[in-house]
Amino acid sequence: MTTKINSVLIFVIIAFGSFSAHGFVVNVGKKSTFSEYSTQLMAVSKKDAYQVTLLPGDGIGPEITEATKGVLASLCKKCGFEMELKDALIGGSAIDAVNDPFPQESLDQCLSSDSVLLACIGGYKWDNNPRELRPESGLLKMRKEMGLFANLRPAKVLPQLIDASTLKKEIVEGVDVMVVRELTGDVYFGTPKGIDEIDGQRVGYNNMIYSEKEIDRIARVAGDVASKRGGKLCSVDKANVLDVSQLWREVVTDIMSKDFPDVELSHMYVDNAAMQLIRWPKQFDTIVCGNIFGDILSDEASMLVGSLGMLPSASIGESGPGVFEPCHGSAPDIAGEDKANPLAMILSASMMLKYDLDRPEEALMLEKAVEAALDAGYRTADIKQDGDGCKLVGCKEMGTVVAEIVENIAMPAEITV
Repeated sequence: MTTKINSVLIFVIIAFGSFSAHGFVVNVGKKSTFSEYSTQLMAVSKKDAYQVTLLPGDGIGPEITEATKGVLASLCKKCGFEMELKDALIGGSAIDAVNDPFPQESLDQCLSSDSVLLACIGGYKWDNNPRELRPESGLLKMRKEMGLFANLRPAKVLPQLIDASTLKKEIVEGVDVMVVRELTGDVYFGTPKGIDEIDGQRVGYNNMIYSEKEIDRIARVAGDVASKRGGKLCSVDKANVLDVSQLWREVVTDIMSKDFPDVELSHMYVDNAAMQLIRWPKQFDTIVCGNIFGDILSDEASMLVGSLGMLPSASIGESGPGVFEPCHGSAPDIAGEDKANPLAMILSASMMLKYDLDRPEEALMLEKAVEAALDAGYRTADIKQDGDGCKLVGCKEMGTVVAEIVENIAMPAEITV
């Protein structure tokens, strides 16, 4: 890799700084593409050694996990701290091993860790299982038991990948959206729910429900995010037909007017929001929405970028460790073929360093390294375009490239977030 990494470092120097006698120097004050905002929600204070639970999950999960482990090993060696990475079961792999999509042992390990890094779950193999034995049930249990009520999903179009979007350049250029999604309420968790026989036919039902407290706390997170970004917050609901959305709109309006008066608040019905994200995405800065609306809109916003393989996410609670994971799925069709893109998981590790482990400088180093790899022309299949002049690489090589860039980047003396 010596020849290849030298070419990578040339791009790093051009893009971000220069070499000194002490190594690579990051330009102080330059915002990273992925640096969205700082938060006071930290699982632990900065220390010399951390315990992190890895949840490789299913499909391409083990592959992108291995690539990310290599990058984190380089980072720890470079920056002089330790990170004990211990695997645990979740999803289909857990069902196969212990007949439980998120066993108690995994939950206990996650809760005792400083943070949790999740790859992806799911696959065709388990689609016909009963609900309680599907991989997604393990994910929902993890969120509920760990109190992960807020999901942060950035969708920022990178100049290097603007042609990967399916939308016109003039539509997506400059797009920078953060979707704040409530994770532990709404129709996914509401009761009663089930499938019963009524009047001789089966009837399925779920309960879309939110308490004032649940809306209050996600509104405060969204207000904080918006205040540290562009100062605009769009709350998405369906208040014209849903009682629960009427309460949502009232509470969000009250919180914003009292505690975030400098944030420009707007409201939008979910059907219109889905259309506007495609029609004119640059009108949005920060979006806040309930669980089911956020599930749909965050995936839509993510695809503005061109590939889910580039997008990280953070799920955080009021206390304890957060869970950091790429936005993409398990991609069982390419599992084991070294075709996966590990960058979203590497960037999720960066978010973990920033929001859970109190190491923002190291988080910035990972972000810079990913950007440098893209600037150097390395592409996995999902972001490779015909005639772009870039080199097609697999999951392993992309991880190695980023890890070697990390080894040659010096920690910045200070950062701007």
